[in-house]
Amino acid sequence: MKFTIPLSIGLWALLASSAALAGAQRTTIVNLASLPEWQVEKSQNVSLNDVRQWGVEPSVDHEYGVTKVEIRTYRKGKQSVQTVVEKAADPSSAYGLLTFYQNESMKPEKDMKLAVAGADQALMARGVFLVRALRPTQPKMSDEDFRSFLVAIGGAAPSADSLALLPLLLPPQGIIPGSQKYVLGPVAMQKALPSLPADLVGFQQGAELQAADYQHNGRPVTLIFISYPTTPIASSRFAAIVQSLGINQKSGAGALYGKLEGSHILLVQNAQSKEIASRFMSRMTIRQQISWDQPPPGKPVTVQMFHLLLGNILLVLLLVGLAIFAGVLFFISRRVAARLFPDWDWARGYEDSVIRLNLK
Repeated sequence: MKFTIPLSIGLWALLASSAALAGAQRTTIVNLASLPEWQVEKSQNVSLNDVRQWGVEPSVDHEYGVTKVEIRTYRKGKQSVQTVVEKAADPSSAYGLLTFYQNESMKPEKDMKLAVAGADQALMARGVFLVRALRPTQPKMSDEDFRSFLVAIGGAAPSADSLALLPLLLPPQGIIPGSQKYVLGPVAMQKALPSLPADLVGFQQGAELQAADYQHNGRPVTLIFISYPTTPIASSRFAAIVQSLGINQKSGAGALYGKLEGSHILLVQNAQSKEIASRFMSRMTIRQQISWDQPPPGKPVTVQMFHLLLGNILLVLLLVGLAIFAGVLFFISRRVAARLFPDWDWARGYEDSVIRLNLK
């Protein structure tokens, strides 16, 4: 009993320190909130099918892990702006949705990160949220006022923690605006990059694909970057792509060049020569990085740690119970054997056994 109090104190200290560490690893998510001049007038939870008229493709959004869709109406005086807010699986998935839906007609918003705007709507990635803001027409809102609205509801940039969870970005030099795509599944792949068969990429094995078009001598060249969880998976996928598409075996229009580098595959489409393709691939600086897993949503860290501690206590009690049960079963078996088979060594317990050598 003298160890009970120190052990309890130690367990609670471990719980507190683990909760503090988990809190430090938690990704800060910027919740969308209006400034005083823009108020949320109406909010409604809907399904992905309910927002198809604004360009949403439900099958694609499902691949990016969208679990919640909300239509919000903001108002300031006589002006109102309608937005569609989608909650994706994580910040990288929200960024992937932004790249999928942006096009060459959309331009990056001045002094804003991960925000693009077109003639009828704007897209912003903020934490796990993709915000689709519909530009008002009655009355018409100026570009500056529309940008001020975007800053008011989402800020000029996502949080630093959210930016740290984004994938390794493709080189920006010479990129055609709006051509960047970050793809996590075959449906988005077929729509964003139909020239490369999705079944060769291996999304079921954890593949993540990025692609972008670059201007070179007045012609677009496509750079494709595919990352995998492990090097063996990347090697097997690269072998399948080589066998199916004949990488580095053709030249001229439509040729496909590529190389395997660790757990990554680099591909170049429409390059005029292998040398040009190599120059594009050399622009990509590949680095290995470790990112913290995000805590499961919906439960505070302290509750998760309490459940973990409770589970460990229950496991210990189960093991103690099994040990006691085994001891009781052992004792009963000896008693039963002593009554039914008194001559057995098991019944006597070896206490009065004598070893006879019979030496002469």
